[in-house]
Amino acid sequence: MPILELKKVSYAYEKGKKVLQNVSAELEAGKMYAILGPSGSGKTTLLSLLGGLDVPAQGNVLFNGEGITAKNMEAHRRNHISLIFQSYNLIDYMTPVENVRLTAKLDAAPILERLGLKQDETARNVLKLSGGQQQRVAIARALASDAPVILADEPTGNLDADTAGEITEVLKESAHTFGKCVVVVTHSGEVAKQADVVLEIRRGRLSVNS
Repeated sequence: MPILELKKVSYAYEKGKKVLQNVSAELEAGKMYAILGPSGSGKTTLLSLLGGLDVPAQGNVLFNGEGITAKNMEAHRRNHISLIFQSYNLIDYMTPVENVRLTAKLDAAPILERLGLKQDETARNVLKLSGGQQQRVAIARALASDAPVILADEPTGNLDADTAGEITEVLKESAHTFGKCVVVVTHSGEVAKQADVVLEIRRGRLSVNS
């Protein structure tokens, strides 16, 4: 059974512009998915629907076979989903270690070091880190969470090619070794090549390529 499922989901912005039209897909634990599409095609919207941050105009989003409704969206976000935002959403008066500890039962330091932060950097205020370093902290926080689903919006966007490759490998490992369902919105063809399944949005329609 899929861990996440879209069943004939449609979504439109307030001004009536249709973004997603009757899209369906099944997402499994233990796989990494890439969402591709032109700018404004609805990639981040799809991620928000999967994460319970938004409600479809029509259709249903399911987690383990149960619909994500307005009543249980908060519990879905809290218990099932770990999000990596483009804007990082770090607590700016904390260090990287303290930020990761907010969501993790695991020791934060090894995860941060695995993502390329040096020991002295993990003890600094996050505002004293570069954008790329802050992005790694946001990714570490998601990887350390117990949530079975990781949703990432352009997680390698601010990183150099070598670091982006390392981050992609860590996301793949989260799926293949630790059994998480990893869904990545990306413009990167290199990231998409590493995914098990590519979901492509064009003109409101969704195609699935394994």
